[in-house]
Amino acid sequence: MAAVFTDWWVVPFFAIDFVIRVIAVIVVPRNRRPTAGMAWLLAIFLIPYVGVLAFVLIGNPKLPRKRRKIQDEINGFMKIAADSLPAQDLQPGAPDWLKSLVTLNRNLGALPVLGGNEATLLGDYNRTLASMTDAIDGAKRVVHVEFYILSLDDTTAAFFDAMERAIQRGVTVRVLLDHVANLRSKGYRKTKRRLADMGADWHLMLPLQPWRGKYQRPDLRNHRKILVVDGVVGFMGSQNVIDRSYNKRGNLRRGLQWQELVARVEGPVVGGIDAIFVSDWYSETGELLYRDVDVTDPDLENGDLDCQVVPSGPGFSGENNLRLFLGLLYAAQKRIAITSPYFVPDESMLYAVTTAVQRGIPVDLFVSEIGDQALVYHAQRSYYEALLRAGVRIYLYPAPYILHAKHFTIDDEVAVIGSSNMDMRSFGLNMEVSLLVRGASFVDDMRAVEDEYRLKSRELTLDEWLKQPLRSTVLDNLARLSSALQ
Repeated sequence: MAAVFTDWWVVPFFAIDFVIRVIAVIVVPRNRRPTAGMAWLLAIFLIPYVGVLAFVLIGNPKLPRKRRKIQDEINGFMKIAADSLPAQDLQPGAPDWLKSLVTLNRNLGALPVLGGNEATLLGDYNRTLASMTDAIDGAKRVVHVEFYILSLDDTTAAFFDAMERAIQRGVTVRVLLDHVANLRSKGYRKTKRRLADMGADWHLMLPLQPWRGKYQRPDLRNHRKILVVDGVVGFMGSQNVIDRSYNKRGNLRRGLQWQELVARVEGPVVGGIDAIFVSDWYSETGELLYRDVDVTDPDLENGDLDCQVVPSGPGFSGENNLRLFLGLLYAAQKRIAITSPYFVPDESMLYAVTTAVQRGIPVDLFVSEIGDQALVYHAQRSYYEALLRAGVRIYLYPAPYILHAKHFTIDDEVAVIGSSNMDMRSFGLNMEVSLLVRGASFVDDMRAVEDEYRLKSRELTLDEWLKQPLRSTVLDNLARLSSALQ
């Protein structure tokens, strides 16, 4: 009798399991990349209850409906901001393919291209922090600070002190920082207290606070790194405001140090960078800011760079950064150099990179020899064989440094720098911002940075890679499957 009772309960168990699988086949692939859909279906079929729970938590790549409505309003404000910027086109001599990419960016929500800009590349971690601190100390009206991670520690104390001095001078200081990223960083409470005590107007980005009605997919992040002072000087790139070790016990034990690259920008495009901050401020506070400083017409004698600010993230429908990157890779005629800490391409990106080599375009890829995130590190490694067989030259930046810089150059006069990695997370889930720059002087400076990477790195060969142990190959391939879970 007991056996019959046990067998009776098996029937609904299998029935529920069957229903879950049928519903998954219908729901999961809808409006999703085939690779992502297949990865989710594998997770649900192989580990049904864990897979379903994970899909419920992080299976929707979109922002909540309320935030999507706000994003629609922001896109309208961005158009107004774009119309208020100096009307301009690329300076004479630009290739036709670049003109079409600028149009693509505008159609996807980017700001217009603006000429008459100057930019300086900053690659020394502490000097970059010092440069931003000096800029804040020179502020007269307003400082806008937006960082994925903004953390008070011994290295960044001077940056916070500069914000406090600015407030004491009567300067308006507004601060945005990502909630979950900072919650996981050492000294989060101390940082919040410091911001409050100095009188900064600060808010969390994408707060995960369901008890306050603030909730979205838990792993959505605002990954942007922006500083704008008086609408005149702007900083953007890969570097957060935190100690170079990120103050994590494991990093300190391994002696890890982050290597970054930031652009210090002056000229009309600073207004475009500020417009990104204004849009994110509205998204988190409901307050629509108006620019405190007028943007003047470009001075083409002092600045020779054409620049375009390209925002991207789940609030946009077109994967703006991915489309821009693909367009540039297919347009290249002479050479391509890519620097990315997390190079986990989707099929389109992998095809664009390998096709470039097959077209006779030399492609260099700079990545770290070691990783700080095991899953992403192994997923990245899973692409090395295909890249090496295609002819891509892979340079491994040496330990104990994590090459966290995010930039690439196309031919002799086009470059991109910003917060976006070349991975599926940055393409679909993170809010990012990229700066498209046209100008031989800027590309020459970035080539010099790449040359320095090359001197310090060692080139990975196909023969070396094929000697990887089986256990590493298995780990890499499993991580690759998980990277598609979007």
